[in-house]
Amino acid sequence: MDHFSLQHGQLFAEQVPFRTIADAVGTPVYVYSRATLERHAHVFRDGLADVPRKHIAFAVKANPNLAVLRVLAKCGYGADVVSAGELDRALAAGMAPQDIVFSGVGKTATEIRHGLSNHIGQFNIESEEEGVMLAQIASAMGLTAQAVLRINPDVDAGTHAKISTGKADNKFGVGLHIGPGIYRRLSTLPGLSLRGVAVHIGSQLLSLDPLEAAFGKIGRLVAQLRADGHAISHVDLGGGLGVPYRAGEVTPSPADYGALVAQVTRDWDATIQFEPGRVIAGNAGVLLTRVVRVKPGILHPFVVVDAAMNDLARPALYDAWHDFAAVSPDGQRMTANIVGPVCESGDTFAMGRDIDRVGAGDLAIFRTAGAYGATLASSYNSRGIVAEVLVDEDRYAVVADRITPAEIMAAERVPAWLE
Repeated sequence: MDHFSLQHGQLFAEQVPFRTIADAVGTPVYVYSRATLERHAHVFRDGLADVPRKHIAFAVKANPNLAVLRVLAKCGYGADVVSAGELDRALAAGMAPQDIVFSGVGKTATEIRHGLSNHIGQFNIESEEEGVMLAQIASAMGLTAQAVLRINPDVDAGTHAKISTGKADNKFGVGLHIGPGIYRRLSTLPGLSLRGVAVHIGSQLLSLDPLEAAFGKIGRLVAQLRADGHAISHVDLGGGLGVPYRAGEVTPSPADYGALVAQVTRDWDATIQFEPGRVIAGNAGVLLTRVVRVKPGILHPFVVVDAAMNDLARPALYDAWHDFAAVSPDGQRMTANIVGPVCESGDTFAMGRDIDRVGAGDLAIFRTAGAYGATLASSYNSRGIVAEVLVDEDRYAVVADRITPAEIMAAERVPAWLE
């Protein structure tokens, strides 16, 4: 459920007409709903009601906007970060350091020191080499790093190859077969308090079966580690729960997911950690765009919009689907190709799609764009960086300014010897 609805023949974001935002802020622009963010945060937590000890950290990579993070901080969420920049954003948004988990396969020494200096709650170690570096740096700083070891369970998540993270040939974590040995060696290092394991098999999962398989393997590993004499107090189950991108699409609910987790982990006697991202933010945001023109095509007309692959990269990266809807639909339909102005054939949002009839100057939205939308934006083709807006009932605010091509160019320099 979201709070973007048709009222009096126009699409609204909560109680604000999209047309009002377009007139004031321009297009393209991301629009987020505070009510939807809060609802999804509460629904996810409620789905885990039968998990007695838990910690929920929003995956900042899904949507790092400070206002979005502040909303979730007020909902009691921590942060799962994968860079020093994301760590700084989480802290700036009011998330407590002890509620921050630092994941990622390529943490640098500088980033590790930054996390330790801010006394974050946990590092998710992705290799033995990283664990040794973490221990050495923490020991040199006179600190002890709380950490878990990320395990790669070799489970196919059944999702797009580029967002699958738990197969044997993926770059994340350590293999299940070598995990116990690495855990044993790291557990002896000064400066490191190894307290459990982590797993994350991918994003946009549309079935709970791969998760059940991965969690089963992790449960058996936890039992083995305890039999080897290790104290296991935390198990991080990652995120990955999918969301419906197409109208009518059915995906596992947080309640279904929570029931699975409660059943699988009932005998683990550990704090269970979660890193939801897309399931919280995805349907809480849309990309508002304006039709530039409708161009005749061989089979179908091309609806050229002012949003492009540099604003919303998912269709170009993953052949992803985003529902497209007119802001002021007239009840008529058309079959069209929806494309952007970037000079790439890949700048295509849909081909042969049945959509609301639109014409030059009309406003439209791409739905389910609140996750992996603005955060993937670029200035390709020397276009500006898209603006972002947060709506709260009948008011709205620009929460990320549009960065113009001139501002981007002003950060560049021509060396004197080329003058």
